[in-house]
Amino acid sequence: MNWFECKISYEKMMENGVQKRITEPYLVDALSFTEAEARIIEEMKPFISGEFTVADIKRARIAELFTNENGDRYYRFKVMFISLDEKSGTEKKTSATMLAQASDLKEAIAVLEEGMKGTMADYTIASVVETMIMDIFPFSPEKAEK
Repeated sequence: MNWFECKISYEKMMENGVQKRITEPYLVDALSFTEAEARIIEEMKPFISGEFTVADIKRARIAELFTNENGDRYYRFKVMFISLDEKSGTEKKTSATMLAQASDLKEAIAVLEEGMKGTMADYTIASVVETMIMDIFPFSPEKAEK
């Protein structure tokens, strides 16, 4: 999958009644920057009344995404895969970025570990950070046909 982080900028009514311009990041599965822009506009139309702009699009290098229906936040993990170099006999570490949906840090780690259960490779979690990502939009064939 090719993930793109798309930032949407729009006017939002705050709890105190004041209109404020905010920018929120979303994750979209697309083949190109052009498709990512078209998809995020299509996905956001029903949720934002008024005008909005796509403020930024950048490629998000995510190796794996673990969803969890209970989660309302997204946590970015840097996972180090450990392999043994047969020739030199030394450990080789390869990093991968993964995303887990959860409601807190402890749950995020549990979601990642559950998703990694079938993995034969040894790995360690090098870092985990809560992202600002509001939602993700994976590619769905049903929507593509419309």
